[in-house]
Amino acid sequence: MTVVQTLAQATHNGQENRDSAGLICTGLSKSYWGVPVLKGVDITLRPGTVIGLIGENGAGKSTTSSIIAGVVEADGGSMTIDGVPYEPSRPSDALKNGVALIHQEIRMVPELSVAENIFIGRLPRRRGVIDRNRINDEARKYLELVGSQTDPRRPVAGLSIAAQQEIEIARALSREPKYIIFDEPSASLGQSETQHVFAQIAALRQRGVGIVYISHRLEEIKEVADTIVCLRDGALVGNWLASEITKDEMVKAMVGRDFVFSHRAPKPATDEIALSVTGLSKAGVFAGIDFDVRRGEIFGFAGLVGAGRTEVMRTIAGADQADAGEIRVHGEVVHIRNPRSGIDAGIAMVPEDRKGQGLNLDRTGAENISLPWEKALSSAGIITKKKVTATANKQRDFLDIRGRLDIPVGSLSGGNQQKVLLAKWLVNEPKVLILDEPTRGVDVGAKMTIYETIRALAESGVGVVVVSSELEEVLGLSHRVLVMSGGLQRAILNRADATPEVVMALALSNVPKESPLESPIDGEEEFRTPISTQEN
Repeated sequence: MTVVQTLAQATHNGQENRDSAGLICTGLSKSYWGVPVLKGVDITLRPGTVIGLIGENGAGKSTTSSIIAGVVEADGGSMTIDGVPYEPSRPSDALKNGVALIHQEIRMVPELSVAENIFIGRLPRRRGVIDRNRINDEARKYLELVGSQTDPRRPVAGLSIAAQQEIEIARALSREPKYIIFDEPSASLGQSETQHVFAQIAALRQRGVGIVYISHRLEEIKEVADTIVCLRDGALVGNWLASEITKDEMVKAMVGRDFVFSHRAPKPATDEIALSVTGLSKAGVFAGIDFDVRRGEIFGFAGLVGAGRTEVMRTIAGADQADAGEIRVHGEVVHIRNPRSGIDAGIAMVPEDRKGQGLNLDRTGAENISLPWEKALSSAGIITKKKVTATANKQRDFLDIRGRLDIPVGSLSGGNQQKVLLAKWLVNEPKVLILDEPTRGVDVGAKMTIYETIRALAESGVGVVVVSSELEEVLGLSHRVLVMSGGLQRAILNRADATPEVVMALALSNVPKESPLESPIDGEEEFRTPISTQEN
């Protein structure tokens, strides 16, 4: 072989190596119950790059990530890693090949410590005994990487969803993977926690790790991704450089049509009080919470993760107990000792963790909708399948639930699961509806349906409380917004005055409760309340 031929061959081999470098998926397909959910999808993930994967709920994103991570096997297509065939039949196969999946839904053993959950299945031992000091030190290192201050020695039980999500990410990082799939990592995180995740992604990219980032938050996708891939109805419909596509173009590709995503001011509330909370406190968690919600009002709760918003909601709904305070519903004092007494008082709460706290994944969608109301729906102690189906169908039409309600709800997409969870608490219309992260992990189309449902409920006279980590959401929906930080109520703002800048300044504050920030800012008269009676 001549020198020229040798150089040509070397150049050819180098080009082949570059072409085969990375995780390459070709023609991936999958069907369930004879229904195609993935149709010949091609994805190429190069080392040190980030792919943003977008699509509506049910578009095939989770199926794609599950195939890549070995959770399910594809019916067709192939995968390679650096030119070597890659055929995982279980998650352990993927991990051995350097592929890790950070699930959207938390998968923890509550009784084990944080450190044990991070290293579960591979706990280091010393002389046959688990080396506690080592796993705690190692776990602390990975927790710090994601900005978590959680003690690695404490049990996972009792931690917030956001804290558990940070542990999930730390667990994946502890595997030192070459490729990571982040499935909705920020769905339960606040802004500061999300920025920690982005910083870690940037560090991983510098180390040559390839990342697939799945999110319904399109601004995040634009910020973090190099390229953006869009799925619709199981097929690949778009592949762009992140710098060359707008949010509106992404939405159009996702839904297949022009789509206007905007908030509108809610209709004015009445003067009647649906919910009144006075002096609500729980030692070490929150203190001095005072607010009223009018009939027909959408009342927002804003603040950073850990501010105490969810804990306040759980206490009002009866899941936790207050140490002090009074709750009134339609003017009547109510003594809420558990969720059932809360429901009897007319208070319903849709929790943030739909799979862990809201739904029975093994029961059908129709059964989930009827579960809290079986006694009311029964005749002579018997509830018929016909009655369950009729109840579910009514809610399906109201909430535009897309998917079969006669199969296990765990088989539905995240957006449809969220609609089933909401439907569950609308069978017997509540006086007060608390929604904790109502659109967590759902796509833009499902969000709009849920927003319209919230507005319709308020317009029917329900007092609605919305807790959300998405500032655009809580400000766009609400008549007024209560801002919390450090377990304290910082202010109640009218819609006109609740700008992102003002809300974030309050959410980040650690001022004493007697601070002037506690005083309301004058705004639209119809949205104001007698704060002097609330803010003592």
